[in-house]
Amino acid sequence: MDIGKWLSALPQFLILLPAAASCYFAAKNKMKYSPLKTAALCILVLLPYSLLTSWICVLWQLDINIILIPSICLFFFLYRKTVTVSLPGCLAIYVGVCAIQTFPAQFAYAFDSYLHPDSSAACFSTEAALFQLLLSCLVVAAFAYPACQYFSWAIDNLDFPKIWYSTVVMSLVFLIFNILSVPQSYATLHTGRLYYLFPLLEACSLVLLTAIYVFFFQGARLILRHAELKERSQLLEMQVRQYNTLQEYMCQTTRLRHDFKHSVHILAVLAEKGDIDSINAYLKEYETRLDRHAHINYCSNAALDALFNYYHEMAVSAKVDARWNIELPEPITEQVLDMASLFGNLMENAIAGCLGIPEEARYFCLTTEVRHGNRLYIVSTNSFDGHVRKTNDEYHSTKHSGKGTGLASITAVAIKYNGSVRISNSNKEFFVDVMLKI
Repeated sequence: MDIGKWLSALPQFLILLPAAASCYFAAKNKMKYSPLKTAALCILVLLPYSLLTSWICVLWQLDINIILIPSICLFFFLYRKTVTVSLPGCLAIYVGVCAIQTFPAQFAYAFDSYLHPDSSAACFSTEAALFQLLLSCLVVAAFAYPACQYFSWAIDNLDFPKIWYSTVVMSLVFLIFNILSVPQSYATLHTGRLYYLFPLLEACSLVLLTAIYVFFFQGARLILRHAELKERSQLLEMQVRQYNTLQEYMCQTTRLRHDFKHSVHILAVLAEKGDIDSINAYLKEYETRLDRHAHINYCSNAALDALFNYYHEMAVSAKVDARWNIELPEPITEQVLDMASLFGNLMENAIAGCLGIPEEARYFCLTTEVRHGNRLYIVSTNSFDGHVRKTNDEYHSTKHSGKGTGLASITAVAIKYNGSVRISNSNKEFFVDVMLKI
């Protein structure tokens, strides 16, 4: 075997190592294994693969892309098994990294044509292969911080499959463009000004793709900001509604207190007659009228208290037996929006799940408890019809295609507070257990 050709082929496969690292930057909070274990797994798979396939290419005189491109498609499924990112998010990361990594290859072809103007892409030199590997590592280093800092945030918080798929399409356009523009003969690059235009065009394309990713991130921030403002608006609406209910209750109790002397007179007359049944009936009606719109104090925070009362009223209206025992840390200040998002999604999902079964079987148990001073445990159990959609232990919405946004939002809050979420179900019950460090 020609050692020179093998040394030329090997670096072209070794670029899979920095490319693999890039795939995990944006998914750093969604990795199934520790970073050290994931790195070891990638090295154990990709290094022997690179040594073997480069040897096969030289031995059988195969074009590297014949093995490399199908292998990249296969590695996607392996990558998918090591992260908990949704399929659209996985595709966006993986295809984006592949698109970015085609640019070092294009610059390496330009460099190779400078060194060997009479050669072709099929005879890629060792110098150019090492140049490509070096550029790949530099590109990975350049994208490491923004990917870990910003795009990982988008992966953690943005659960809009259509947006991720649109990102995949944009990355595919650049990926296919670079594959089709590989110079088969370097003589074409030395025609007129093409030798200067080719790297310039590639540099502009790389800048354009980077700008698209930046605009995508800014768009994601705007979308999530809009969703947050919508959540705040809904919370304020609930508070207004609860305030009106409380005002109505206060007015009613004022009238009842005003009429209390009349009630005492009626009870006195009935007592003189010895009509105990009428007295009991009158007292029962009086108690019902007094408690019909009674406000339940779940916690001292007005916003969360309004939220709990809003969904409790919704549960009662839906004939759901709501058995709640709420204990929250005091005071709640900075975490109000996160807590509102978590409990709002939890209660809305549970009540919606109860609606699919007969009224007599509907129940929703919610218990929250503070332990060890800084840990909030939330246990939710509700009855439902037993129908779920799951893929790899990940629950999907039964209302639309894709992951359920409610459960995703609950998980995002738990991750933000270094907590955990356990979601499970039986044939008749749905369970959500959450632990937060507050």
